[in-house]
Amino acid sequence: MTRDCICLILAAGQGTRMKSDLAKVLHRLCGKPLVEHVVRSAQTAGVARTVVIVGHQAEKVRELLKGLEVEFVLQAEQKGTGHAVMQALPIIENFAGELLVLYGDVPLIKPETIVALLKKHREERNACTMLSTIIDQPGGYGRVIRDAGGFVTKIVEARDASPEELAVKEINPAIYAFENQRLVEALGLLTPNNKQGEYYLTDVIGIFKQQGKKIAAQVVKDSREVLGINTPEELSECERYLQPNAG
Repeated sequence: MTRDCICLILAAGQGTRMKSDLAKVLHRLCGKPLVEHVVRSAQTAGVARTVVIVGHQAEKVRELLKGLEVEFVLQAEQKGTGHAVMQALPIIENFAGELLVLYGDVPLIKPETIVALLKKHREERNACTMLSTIIDQPGGYGRVIRDAGGFVTKIVEARDASPEELAVKEINPAIYAFENQRLVEALGLLTPNNKQGEYYLTDVIGIFKQQGKKIAAQVVKDSREVLGINTPEELSECERYLQPNAG
């Protein structure tokens, strides 16, 4: 099913909201670092290559994932999600299959969800197929805006959204399957036109839309599966979800 797929796992950030000196992806959930859960899900889904983008405490991440058939790419400066993917260009620029983008702080992603995402992506021949989820309080998450046919027209950040767009409860957890060569072309068009001076992977969606390419979204029913862990409280909640009788 996923034979011609490279998986990039973005795991370079510090995660200041964890209030810890430890890089976020190294915090443990049920005894394993968060990033290890993601690696194992991707590999169980059958991806051909797993590439972890490392930054903060890169050596610790490399050490903890030793023996898991993982390649590493260093993102020395963190300049956004698009910039993280750009660091892997030497690996992906000539690759003709699909590129799956996951995150090292989203440990509940299931192998079967990954398989279903890639299946939809292939069958529909989309430039990008993303996961989305519906939450009652979407807050600061980017909203998924669809056309009458159900295809994605844009991802709008909460701060840029109109009142009508803010009312949308379908959000973007930023987990994508890309037609890799189309992504590589789009990365060359990314610009850091924002206050942070960063390159955002979400901007690729806008580029694809301008080019008339197809973008689809698959809704994940349990939002916990696709939302990242950002605080110690969320980590504890995740632990209780996986081990309801713990403690």
